[in-house]
Amino acid sequence: MESKKRSKDAVIIVVLVVLFVLSFLVSFRLGRYGVKLTELFDVFSSLFFGTDLHVAGMVQTVVLKIRTPRIIGAILVGGTLSVAGTAYQGLFKNPMASPDILGASSGAGFGAAVAILLSFSFTGIQTASFLFGLLATALTFFISAAVSRGKDVILILVLAGMVVSTLFSSFITMIKYVADPFSKLPEITYWLMGGLNTITLQDLRSVCLPMGLGLLVLMLLRWQLNTMSFGDEEAKSMGVNTSRLRLAVIFSSTLLVSAAVSVSGIVGWVGLVVPHLARLLVGPNLKILMPASFLIGSIFLLTIDNIIRSAF
Repeated sequence: MESKKRSKDAVIIVVLVVLFVLSFLVSFRLGRYGVKLTELFDVFSSLFFGTDLHVAGMVQTVVLKIRTPRIIGAILVGGTLSVAGTAYQGLFKNPMASPDILGASSGAGFGAAVAILLSFSFTGIQTASFLFGLLATALTFFISAAVSRGKDVILILVLAGMVVSTLFSSFITMIKYVADPFSKLPEITYWLMGGLNTITLQDLRSVCLPMGLGLLVLMLLRWQLNTMSFGDEEAKSMGVNTSRLRLAVIFSSTLLVSAAVSVSGIVGWVGLVVPHLARLLVGPNLKILMPASFLIGSIFLLTIDNIIRSAF
């Protein structure tokens, strides 16, 4: 039975990888300016191997400066939000847990709104969004630690997250109220809607480190995180330091969420729904569930973004 389960999981992962590659290639073809696969391979061959370029300069511009940042952004945002959602659902043993459960998304949104109101540069807006996302989660964690005193930690952490999330959402409303309705307010509203159309390669470089660090830690800890499904006492009896594990998972997930929101705005549902889709395919074992969630999240957001930028 165990051997059959492993074989089934391996087949599912291979299929997801194939779908991921197909989605990646198809995404370059879609859009107002058609790009053939031969032209795509020519551009990347010239970029990575220094071969002669045999396509028009317009094709190179569309591929490298417009579609590559947007497609890679969709992969990273969809994948990291899905992994963060999977980690939170496993940590809190709650199927309704999502990446914004501890207030990171609301905090990041508030940071971006303040930066836009103060006329920061786009880099400043990203930085403020990222830092306030971390601040909101830190505030949730410290409130929970002060109130719980070691009892009902998970419940109080979730309740504190709801309070902090509502608090920062209220702050966003205040910022929108005082913003200039003809310039700042539309800009804030547009940013909060979320989207991938403004992502550049520089933006991706700025979030690679926090996203990479967050993913690495969660992937390494997914073995221990499996034990949390049995409860804190059982996990402790297996030699797991539950307090340290909880802190590491929350910190890593917050890095992922804050980095994703800083470049794409607030993207909802991905971190809540995709882990359930992955769980239906491969089961609850985080060893295989997290990689599957990353692949499905990337494919999902790529597909949605392709529909959005092609439908009209």
